Amino acid sequence: MNANFAIPDNLCTLQTCTLEQAHFTYIPNLGGNAFYAAWFGLLVILQILLLVRYRIWGYSVAMFGGLVLEILGYVGRIQMHFNPFTKNPFTMYLVCLTIAPAFLGAAVYLCLSRIVVIYGENLSRFKPRTYTLVFIACDIISLLLQASGGAIASGSGSSSAMTGKNLMLAGLIFQVVATLLFMTACAEFAWRVQQASLDARDPKHVELRNSRLFLVFLWGLAVAISCIFARSVYRVAELSQGFHGTLANQQVTFMILEGAMIFIAAGAQTLLHPGYCFQGSWDAANFSLGRSKKMDIKEDVEVSDMNIIVDSEGSEYK
Repeated sequence: MNANFAIPDNLCTLQTCTLEQAHFTYIPNLGGNAFYAAWFGLLVILQILLLVRYRIWGYSVAMFGGLVLEILGYVGRIQMHFNPFTKNPFTMYLVCLTIAPAFLGAAVYLCLSRIVVIYGENLSRFKPRTYTLVFIACDIISLLLQASGGAIASGSGSSSAMTGKNLMLAGLIFQVVATLLFMTACAEFAWRVQQASLDARDPKHVELRNSRLFLVFLWGLAVAISCIFARSVYRVAELSQGFHGTLANQQVTFMILEGAMIFIAAGAQTLLHPGYCFQGSWDAANFSLGRSKKMDIKEDVEVSDMNIIVDSEGSEYK
């Protein structure tokens, strides 16, 4: 029987217990886990520098949260390399690496609304803010389910572990469904853009849309969300077998379908940061209705004032 949360972690070491009593039937690879931790640490530094430079708070906070959780998760696995029987590092690994991609997904969700504005709100089936509100809400629900499940699973006893596992699994399934719907919404919007004439697209952002950097950003975003989706599907399959199932004890599979997928996703989201890929148009693509209305009112007032001046001058000449 594999280890469960009831085994006293202070009584087992590699010298006194077998791996059958550990949380894994393998010893987490030190080099691989340290590499992932270092990579995500580097991305955190880059995200901070990009935040200082571009001041894109929502995107940066979501990325920062996800990357820090990734680091903590791999630190837990590094600790388990030296003692795979301890409970706290296992809990830290399990909870942090499970919920971290939800933050990275939120950063992707924030980009779609801006992309809709860049191409033209008239081409979208929904308002830009609708995409953000719906998918961020789904992300929060998924995050709450996974986090609460992890907290319950960290308690003692097999019943709490089972309840926690089921909650985490529900959160992951919800995340998979939400991500799939998001990818469908993106594909549907892309199809509508392709079907529309060039004249139907927003004329204010022609230069940005035609830039190679922006096109690369769009592909990078597609790669990121695809990797997050693939990773989430894997974690659903893994967790459905339980904390000590077959997939949970395959280190190579984990390092590829969990580690490498998020490695690619977070790398694409950082190296293709919207701050410079939008080339100064991130704020211009703000979908806030409050701001838009104020701008429209201001422009209407200015136009009305100009008309009044022209009319008054014309009547004076008459």
